[in-house]
Amino acid sequence: MKSRSHNPRLKAVYLEAVENQLRDNNPPETRQTFDRLRREGYNEQDAKVLIASVIAAESFWIMKSGSPFNQERFVRNLKRLPNQSFDET
Repeated sequence: MKSRSHNPRLKAVYLEAVENQLRDNNPPETRQTFDRLRREGYNEQDAKVLIASVIAAESFWIMKSGSPFNQERFVRNLKRLPNQSFDET
């Protein structure tokens, strides 16, 4: 999966967050999403990049609005993958 333009350091941070969530099974929806994407034919790296895109989107909304992490929105957006039309509310 090729990304358009990205900051490699920022990408690494988001992928590390995915690794941590998978390792800690927190939230469990990250593992569920990873397993689902793998069953759907995505390789391990691409599945992690897709999940990282949800983490990046959530981080953006937190910074943009100054609001706290929204667990419900995060899980909703994980469930939408591989579609990356994320819900902002």
